[in-house]
Amino acid sequence: MTSRILIQLDSDLQPSSFDSIVAIDAGVDHMLRYGGVQVTSVEPLVHGAMFTRGGENLRHTAIFIGGSDVMVAERLLAACKDAFFGPVRVSLMLDANGCNTTASAAVVAASRHIDLNGAKAVVLGGTGPVGRRVAQLMASDGADVTLTSRSKQRAEVACKEIANKAKNGKLTAAAIGNGIGTNVLDGAQIVIGCAAAGFELVKERTIAGIESLKVAIDLNAVPPAGIGGVSVADKAAPLGNGVAYGAIGVGGLKMKTHRAAIKQLFESNDQVLDANEIYQIAKDCARS
Repeated sequence: MTSRILIQLDSDLQPSSFDSIVAIDAGVDHMLRYGGVQVTSVEPLVHGAMFTRGGENLRHTAIFIGGSDVMVAERLLAACKDAFFGPVRVSLMLDANGCNTTASAAVVAASRHIDLNGAKAVVLGGTGPVGRRVAQLMASDGADVTLTSRSKQRAEVACKEIANKAKNGKLTAAAIGNGIGTNVLDGAQIVIGCAAAGFELVKERTIAGIESLKVAIDLNAVPPAGIGGVSVADKAAPLGNGVAYGAIGVGGLKMKTHRAAIKQLFESNDQVLDANEIYQIAKDCARS
């Protein structure tokens, strides 16, 4: 039987051990790990993957793009696509800094408590890689999304970029300072915190006082919580009029999704698993 080989392209100097271990647990036979990868070094690595195996055996080689810098990872993904020759190619997956698997798991968790179509959602710290994807996925399923940042201009730019990828729902930009009040959260049914660690954006009394709240999710695993009153291990824990999830609370589905996505890479040689594709995998995992 042909061995499954996963080539890990990482922009960081040391490729992520986390991503490698998850891949091995997902059934990969051999890992080829490359750190400090730049766009200019992608083509020979991709060609090495393409030209060593032909026909049906191409599906047994795949490429995972990781690293802590999601913008660099997106450029590496584009470079991989550019290196292909028609059907002579291998499957690709992007999950730099866990952006796609984390966002997908969070949105699926929210959908357990409310239909996303027509739901009013607020994404705190929405201009970061996870926040952008959370907003994109919820808008794609028809949610009315308010994306926040400390800069209104950055929030507006993010909304415009996301709108090109999410044709459903509605995206609104909003600016917040050191703390967020009820004006932005008024009527919110879903609140997802994606801001950088070290900032409490919403006080517990504020989030607990939202009558419309169905679910609050804080993806920050480092104290203090971005959403007051949410513990890192919360999983549908009561909070005000809704329920709360912490980073570990959505972590089980994130890990399940990550492993399932790696396995799917080897089903054919023509897949590109990015935000939307990984979101669908997360939905499937939640049903299984």
